[in-house]
Amino acid sequence: MKLILSLLFLSLRFTSFFHPAAARGGEWTPSISGFMVDNNAIRGRHLFQENHFQKLDNLAHGYMTNSDLENAIKAFGNRCPSISRIYSIGKSVKGVPLWVMEISDNPGKEEAEPAFKFIGNVHGDEPVGRELLLLLANWLCDNYGKDPLATLIVNNVHLHILPSMNPDGFLLRQRGNANNIDLNRDFPDQFFSINDDVGARQPETKAIMSWLKEIHFTASASLHGGALVANYPWDGTQDRRKYYYACPDDKTFKFLASVYSRSHHNMSLSEEFQGGITNGASWYPIYGGMQDWNYIHGGCFELTLEISDNKWPTANELPTLWELNKMSMLNLVAVLVKTGVHGRIFSSDCGRPLPASIAVERINYTIKATEAFADYHRLLAPGERYDSN
Repeated sequence: MKLILSLLFLSLRFTSFFHPAAARGGEWTPSISGFMVDNNAIRGRHLFQENHFQKLDNLAHGYMTNSDLENAIKAFGNRCPSISRIYSIGKSVKGVPLWVMEISDNPGKEEAEPAFKFIGNVHGDEPVGRELLLLLANWLCDNYGKDPLATLIVNNVHLHILPSMNPDGFLLRQRGNANNIDLNRDFPDQFFSINDDVGARQPETKAIMSWLKEIHFTASASLHGGALVANYPWDGTQDRRKYYYACPDDKTFKFLASVYSRSHHNMSLSEEFQGGITNGASWYPIYGGMQDWNYIHGGCFELTLEISDNKWPTANELPTLWELNKMSMLNLVAVLVKTGVHGRIFSSDCGRPLPASIAVERINYTIKATEAFADYHRLLAPGERYDSN
């Protein structure tokens, strides 16, 4: 029987703080052999100057070291044990644990609820995300049961926060990991046969891929620096050229990116990116990126968020960056509850959960229900009319 699904978008709370600043494209150094890129066509700030390490090392004062970050994560777990769980998804090249904070009213227990993940510090020289994600976790701890949005998220979403995917790169003050590999070019690609050798992938990449096999994430976002824009799939094109290349859920991704941008006053008023959002391939194509891989292989709607026009701002700017991005992060997670189609699939005879996939007409993409509870959380752009079989 055909079901007509009409979506009602519940208003999200948006706030604005400061005057707008023009975003600038982040620097990209391709790591795929055989791929020629016109660097002049990429507007960006190039940080590779003389004494680059010394410059970044000076800027690191006021930022958490890797040891500080580990201690802060564990301190958070001790402070908020009723709504959190601390676990590691693996280790970096140099053996640093990749610590995750799960925040939920039932942490560590599988429920018929959507799951969201934040990942920071994918590039070692873009450390703002690791700082803001610790602030986000502690804000949720402090405001659970007091603030409606914090309570909504904790009670209805399993939020997983990985502050640093690349602790070695942070320590070395470089973009890549300890092997100098750009982790956002290290995932299998849909268009070209790169990174197909499992043994050649970096341990940080393998950890993320294994993570998605264990947890059925509905959506996610990685935090970067060097521009001010919310980026969505596709990130690459079949012919390697730069132009808008839409994925099947283009409308939904534009909506999700706009949720983040509209909650961030500076981003939404960008003079470079209309509405503060961009299709990745339209900005500049990349291959082996984590964002597209999540959508294709993990059933996970991922955004790449450029949250600071400066890759490594001074530490005294972090409070301002937190205020600018706080509501954007919260509203993006709340979307999992406030929009889309959610449900469970049972057999008609005994009420047993059934394995199934959700397909929407005219969208060439399916969402799988979870195995344990057969629950599904199908994100869709609001204000549209959808048919499902």
